Amino acid sequence: MANSRSALKRVRKTKRETSRNRALKSRLKSTRRTALEAIEAGDTKAAQSAYVLFASAADKAAKKGAIHDNKAGRLKSRLSLKVNAASA
Repeated sequence: MANSRSALKRVRKTKRETSRNRALKSRLKSTRRTALEAIEAGDTKAAQSAYVLFASAADKAAKKGAIHDNKAGRLKSRLSLKVNAASA
């Protein structure tokens, strides 16, 4: 266990950051799943609106440091290809 004051603070800080990152990643996965389910169901309007929510969640997660910027871009790109293919 941590002994110094700075180490104790770091433990508290890590716990806060971990819970924040977990919430951001969970939201990201949920919105992505919603979009993929809409694509499978053939509902293009729902898929496009779900993609907008997903893109926002991905950008926020990248901005907060929960995921890397390149990962956010990669996920958005792959999902947009699927949404566009489904609507075409």
